[in-house]
Amino acid sequence: MHLSDEASPLLAMLADPGAPGAESLRAGDLNSARSAYEAALGSDPTKLGALNDLAVAYAVAGHPQAARRLLDEVLSGGDTLAQQAALVNMGELHASEGYLSAASVCLETARGLDRGRPEPVYALALLADSRGDLAQGRSLMKEAMALDEGGGARSAFAYVYPEERVHLQGLVAEMLGDRVNAMARWRELSNGRFASLAAAAERHLAGE
Repeated sequence: MHLSDEASPLLAMLADPGAPGAESLRAGDLNSARSAYEAALGSDPTKLGALNDLAVAYAVAGHPQAARRLLDEVLSGGDTLAQQAALVNMGELHASEGYLSAASVCLETARGLDRGRPEPVYALALLADSRGDLAQGRSLMKEAMALDEGGGARSAFAYVYPEERVHLQGLVAEMLGDRVNAMARWRELSNGRFASLAAAAERHLAGE
């Protein structure tokens, strides 16, 4: 698959990170994850958080169009948390395809739904960093980590691509003053498949 030079995948937000499907998803057992989410929806079709999380499972499995269709349903009828997660994940899909302005709109909208939640702010920090705005990325990361005392939100993310986790880990390590781990993450990311993320890593390695 050809990847656009502008492709800058971010992260995926689960509406219910404690559900059985989430554990399977993070373990890479996508069939079990999908089965768990489909069972949850079968029991209560009105709980569209499970539909958001099913969409993430489809995205991880390499089916972005199926994921997008499910996210559209969540945005049409989900509660605030489900809609916020769906908007973050729409932002992820847009950014993964190189549509960074569209991703930014989704993430800012998600942020506005509940400014007390850190997940959209983490995604915005990653987006700013990948676009070369290191100062904005660090400012947003500082805000996200302040909202996420203890790191529970960031430990619950799912990742469509492994480079997303490395990118987040690098920024978090930087913010914590852990230069050794930060530099290790930047070296790893600089060898990844996404040109924009590799360029972001090179900026950090250069001490910008």
